[in-house]
Order: sequence, then C-alpha cells, then structure tokens
Amino acid sequence: MADSNSPPADRPDDPVFLHARREALVILGLWAAAMLWVVPYCYFFGYHPVENPEQLKTIIGIPDWVFWGVFVPWLVCCLFSFVFSFWLIQDDDLEAE
Repeated sequence: MADSNSPPADRPDDPVFLHARREALVILGLWAAAMLWVVPYCYFFGYHPVENPEQLKTIIGIPDWVFWGVFVPWLVCCLFSFVFSFWLIQDDDLEAE
C-alpha cells in the first residue's frame, strides 16, 4: 500500500528541491574535505614537543603547522563560500504550481 504523502512515481522532483540538495551536497563535501585536511595535519604536525623555541618554524609570526593546518584551509573555505554564494547558488521561483 502506497503512502498517501509520497509523490506519484511519474512526477519528477521539484527543481527547487534538486537545487537545494545539490548545493547542500557541495557544502557538505567542502566541510568534509576541510575536516579531512585540518584534523590529521594538525595532529601530525602540531602535537610534537619542541625543546628549543628557536627551532619552531613560523610563517608571518605564527607556527607553520597553524598556518597550513588552520589558516590556509579557513581562507580557502571562506573564498569558496564567497564564490559559491554569489555566483553558483541559483535563485529559484517559489510560486505554487
């Protein structure tokens, strides 16, 4: 027995739903890629003891592992979010059929 709330099988999905799902998957993919970079990079390069503070490598005054593991991914995600939100997200008509 078919559910009374389910759409008919011959009716295609709403374009607004398809666009929203595509955009959500892109954002989720960016989040997953950032997490898969940041967490292992900071774990492997940030959690080792430094006996001599002069041995600590810095880039623009911050430790290099923070620069490459936190600052650069944050900057890339912000730039991608800017481009994605202004040029790639589609504005859909929400009028009822």
